[in-house]
Amino acid sequence: MAFKGQIVVDTDRCKGCGLCVEACPMHVIELSKHVNGKGYNYSEPVKEGCIGCASCALICPDGVISVYKVKC
Repeated sequence: MAFKGQIVVDTDRCKGCGLCVEACPMHVIELSKHVNGKGYNYSEPVKEGCIGCASCALICPDGVISVYKVKC
């Protein structure tokens, strides 16, 4: 049974520090060109390829990223 990763970012709470962008080994996350209600460019997944390693969630200082493994 194969799995792939999927991330969900709480864009309202993200401060756009970019640590998750640097931590992602698959380069799936980037900072959005849009801003949230607080004026920050939030993180968002921009392409397929997440392996569910959770590096982004572990490094996030505000805990706004959830990582899920889904069956393919």
